[in-house]
Amino acid sequence: MEGAELQNIKGIGDKLSQKIINELGGEEELNKVINNLDLERLIRIDGISQRKAIEIMNQLIGNPAQKFLKSERAIQLYEEIIEKILIYSNTSYSKNRILLLAPIKDEEIIEDRIDFVMNAKERVSKLDLNELNKLMKNLHEPKIAKANHDASKAILVESLEDIDYLMDLGLNKYYNILTASDSPFFQEELRGYELIFYIYTEGFLDLGDMSNLIMINKDAPIYQLLPEVILDYFRINKDLFERVSKIKEILGEETVLKDINPILEELENYKIKEIDLDEIVNNEKIYIDQELKERIQNVDLEGDEVLDLLNNALPAKIEEIFNGILSKSKETIKLESGIDFDPFIRKYPIEIDDMEMERVKMEILSKSANNYFDKKITAAEQLAAIKEDAEREVEEIIKFDYEYALGSFAYLYNLNRPNFSNEYELNQALHLELCLKENNTIEEIQRIDYRLNESENIALLTGANSGGKTTLLETISQIAILAQMGLPVPAKSAKIRLLDEIYHFSKKRSLDAGAFESFLNVFMPIVTSDSEKLVLLDELEGITELEAAVKIISSFIEMIEESNSFAIIVTHMANELMKYTDIRVDGIEAIGLDENYNLIVDRTPKMNYLAKSTPELIIKRMYNSSSPELKKVYGKILEKF
Repeated sequence: MEGAELQNIKGIGDKLSQKIINELGGEEELNKVINNLDLERLIRIDGISQRKAIEIMNQLIGNPAQKFLKSERAIQLYEEIIEKILIYSNTSYSKNRILLLAPIKDEEIIEDRIDFVMNAKERVSKLDLNELNKLMKNLHEPKIAKANHDASKAILVESLEDIDYLMDLGLNKYYNILTASDSPFFQEELRGYELIFYIYTEGFLDLGDMSNLIMINKDAPIYQLLPEVILDYFRINKDLFERVSKIKEILGEETVLKDINPILEELENYKIKEIDLDEIVNNEKIYIDQELKERIQNVDLEGDEVLDLLNNALPAKIEEIFNGILSKSKETIKLESGIDFDPFIRKYPIEIDDMEMERVKMEILSKSANNYFDKKITAAEQLAAIKEDAEREVEEIIKFDYEYALGSFAYLYNLNRPNFSNEYELNQALHLELCLKENNTIEEIQRIDYRLNESENIALLTGANSGGKTTLLETISQIAILAQMGLPVPAKSAKIRLLDEIYHFSKKRSLDAGAFESFLNVFMPIVTSDSEKLVLLDELEGITELEAAVKIISSFIEMIEESNSFAIIVTHMANELMKYTDIRVDGIEAIGLDENYNLIVDRTPKMNYLAKSTPELIIKRMYNSSSPELKKVYGKILEKF
């Protein structure tokens, strides 16, 4: 696909064409996108929505659906198939791939697709679908964690260049970034933070002994500079990774994802030891005051010792009492807090040194934060080591969802591989709308057999009203479309002719005198083109001129017979048409009413059999379900049959 061709596609001008090529990285990459149906790469381009990307991709690959589906009802049936498959899709990846599934004629590609889907069906059939459906729901790529700014911590660097480097990494979103200052209050400012991360290039800053300082080389991995970058990523995607891990387990595949939760839980369960230093020290103050009072009351002071007290000096006897009591309290405080310090001023009653208490509290906080930071680095290092594998596993499961959707569709609808030949032959076929019902009811649903071949490539289909003629035509359309999409079909076995086009016309059209010209404009080009096609016409006889309609339809039949195409025409004019053309007539006939007055119909057409429409059975059903007044009317009508 050259750039000049790309810009000629509807909805793509020069500007968007160049933007697509530039964003993808050149025309070679564009060709890869087309060959791999990589819709996601188009959607990632700014300004291209999912709908727009699908339109562009369809045009890039030649609009195969538009080439094959040539009538409104055929397009509707195709879209209904897509909607049925989409029910089993859980990701945008698989939805996009499903939306690009289209009927084609390349048998090799079709066979490859069918192989893929049949293998998927086999795999899905062995899985716990109830559990998988819960786990697969709304799968997505891992999210990027939003940074949470923490003003209690800061990063210290040596130069403006270092600031630029760390801002490029996004670290400024987490902490303030400071540069060294000559201010005499700078170190005091640093001590006001719970933690300071000194991310150094040369390490020339002399900051003395600061318990809240952590030094990290600027060239260290990101998880050492800021473990939150890794930890927050895994935290926000914890549920996703846990679900993918369980999916991998169900699929019987190895996974690194099972290691994530234990790492995060160990970190979450790590508790910074809460120390109520005020309570410890206040308890010791009460003890000291009591001990001093009791011990000093029993001390006998001599005259010179009393003079020492008058001169604000403690006598040796009292000094010894203070030393003994305070030494014991210091040991108690160390035992309970883990900190070796003396928080008291020697007076009676004893006083607490508030400045020393604040210093120690900050030291405890910094030490705890330091220990927790080390724990976070260890956890971040472990998670960083598996991050690439974790993302790869999520991508694998997201891509598996395409296989899962197609496999679930094929398995739950009980679809089977079609074979390709020069004819149509359906054995035990079933309309898609009945497939799931068949699985969930004890009521027997009749499957149908039907065939067209090269010598009998067109047939008239006759028979009972509500007998299944429309359903048969739609079943044939569904099977033809599914097969050429490269999907299995709702039949026990099926032979399919690969064709260029399919036309399916429902009962909306009529052949009254005013519609003749419209009919000729629509239907004559179908039979005069060289393409091989399947034409399905459902009751075209809301007419006022029977003789003219018969002559036109019989001419249509003759032209189909002489072509490589196939056709089925549902009609109540079989007797009249047989006068003008030698054509196979098949019939679906009602044989009676059941106990609930429903038609009993053999829905498999009898070949070479002109079936009656059996209107008397319909009237009889109406008779049995009507009021007494209406029964008189229907009874008189029935007498005439």
